[in-house]
Amino acid sequence: MSSLPCATALKKCLQVCASRDIIQILSRMSFEGLDDQRMHLVTRMKEIAHGVVDKQPRVAIARPNLLAEEVGFVDEGMQDSPVVESAKICNGDALIDGAQSMTNEDEMLDVEHVLRFENEIDEIQESLLPCFEQFLMWPPNDCVTIEWVQDVMVILEQASQKMLPSEFCHVVPTLLVDKLTGAACSILCKEPNCVEINCQGEEDSRVIVVGDIHGQFHDLMFLFKHEGVPSENQIYVFNGNYVDKGAWGIEVFLVLLAWKVLMPHRVFLLRGNHESRYCTARYGFKKEVWAKYGDQGDDVYNKFLECFKELPLASVIANCVYTTHGGLFRSIHAAPSQRPKRNKTHRVDLGSLAELFKVKRSCVDCPYEGPNILLSDVLWSRPSNRYGLRDNTGQKLGLWWGPDCTEEFLKHHNLKLIIRSHDGPDSRAGKDNDLGNMLRGYSIDHDGESGKLCTLFSASDYPQFGKRRCNNKGAYAVLKFPDFASPSFHSFKGTERPMVDPYVDFGANNIDSSKLDSSQSASTSTLSASERFYPEGRRPEFDFGALGIYNAPCWSVELPDGSGGTQVVEVPRASLVEGLPLPPNIQEPHKAAYEYLFELVAGLKHMIVTRETENRARVSALKSRARKRKGQA
Repeated sequence: MSSLPCATALKKCLQVCASRDIIQILSRMSFEGLDDQRMHLVTRMKEIAHGVVDKQPRVAIARPNLLAEEVGFVDEGMQDSPVVESAKICNGDALIDGAQSMTNEDEMLDVEHVLRFENEIDEIQESLLPCFEQFLMWPPNDCVTIEWVQDVMVILEQASQKMLPSEFCHVVPTLLVDKLTGAACSILCKEPNCVEINCQGEEDSRVIVVGDIHGQFHDLMFLFKHEGVPSENQIYVFNGNYVDKGAWGIEVFLVLLAWKVLMPHRVFLLRGNHESRYCTARYGFKKEVWAKYGDQGDDVYNKFLECFKELPLASVIANCVYTTHGGLFRSIHAAPSQRPKRNKTHRVDLGSLAELFKVKRSCVDCPYEGPNILLSDVLWSRPSNRYGLRDNTGQKLGLWWGPDCTEEFLKHHNLKLIIRSHDGPDSRAGKDNDLGNMLRGYSIDHDGESGKLCTLFSASDYPQFGKRRCNNKGAYAVLKFPDFASPSFHSFKGTERPMVDPYVDFGANNIDSSKLDSSQSASTSTLSASERFYPEGRRPEFDFGALGIYNAPCWSVELPDGSGGTQVVEVPRASLVEGLPLPPNIQEPHKAAYEYLFELVAGLKHMIVTRETENRARVSALKSRARKRKGQA
């Protein structure tokens, strides 16, 4: 046997022995007096040790350091001890030293780890221990710093590249979600429905307005890397729709909340129509939360809903630019007390900012009747080239408004520009309304005497989950001193994003207003594992949830359709399946899982061979016709 296999075997043996010692030591310890974050650290240590002993290695992410002051404190008598300098947890007679540095090797990290105890065990020699996954902790004394926010962005970006959704709860524990959403809500609830952003007189100041992001975290990171993060002279205004239809809605919203808590007067988060219970339950965000937090999903999801309700609805920048998610809204005096009867209309008058200030925005879903219907208008309305203001009877939420309404609103409030979002390239495709197709990420929809109306969309190559990609660019607007009403629009393609399994329901295209009441929305807790984590028509026939696997392959493959888009193709069944029948010693549920995967592999091989045969026959036929034409000539 060579020295390398011997060293590897010894390494694994030492890992198991060290892990068993840790489990034994932790079982004898008292954790009284530890706060939630220290308890989380000890729990993770215990889980990893059990994983090694049970031969169930976990996917790990290297953490360059773990600050002792974030984890615990050190006994004064140990400060000069020559043990490995590390994070420490001290409790009674027990002292646990965690690792300071880690090196990735074979998905398991070597960690110098020394355990010293004054009772029963004098000293334990150096051993190898699998690392703690890289994770975030709420800052001490609730003091959010620029360094902490930057760490949040770096760690979440790394995790999005390397980690399964089910591991996310170890990177961002529920305690941190609770603390961050609570801190953000305490700021957001004090802001008016329409926030005033005063940046006049600051010669080097500028405002960056961002449209829909829809869970495309890497587009947000591209924006921050390209234009810079919020600062004293750089204000960010986000126009809503942070979640749904993308895999990283949690990451997007947490990063933005962190910046809001750090710089509440330099970061403004407005609400979009997808920041609601109805949309998040239908378009993917609720399933994302469940995929990442499992049994804790309901609690985490409700925390986000509470935060959504506090988001402001609009902003006015430098007294000349109005931004909101959907657009204009009706006068509260003209709002119907109940839904109009079919084939009957009522008069709709344009509303004012003074009326918008009076709206009660703390509704988890948008109402379709009553005085608070302005909330639905401002989040769901859309522009049109047809003059006038009218109900959107097809969508049943929001309004259509024409160029005359834009002109009236700008003139009445002495404004020069409206920047709204809500419409991506999919909503403009094939529509006969003469508005821009949004493939550049923005569109100038109305251009009148008093000013312009622009639509802004910041999710590139949208949607991440869906039957057909639009191959569009995202965009953002930069407003600079002294003329904030003359923005420059910047289109971008964004970076390639990691591949993930979709959470969104491909069939969720139409609004069902009967389900807007939160009491009627289906609870994800009643769904099976496969229903929670796979879209309709794309889940495996075998329930891999019994094995703890929620990203298993299914019998549908997304392939190019020849016109720049994609199409979902069903993998055909093969008549001959290699590897079957299985040996009798393989038991359920593993037996069914093996059979499923062998059949799928056989089907894919059959599909490749069939397509290759068809392509060769097609090429041969083309060559034959070409020879005939040449002979006839």
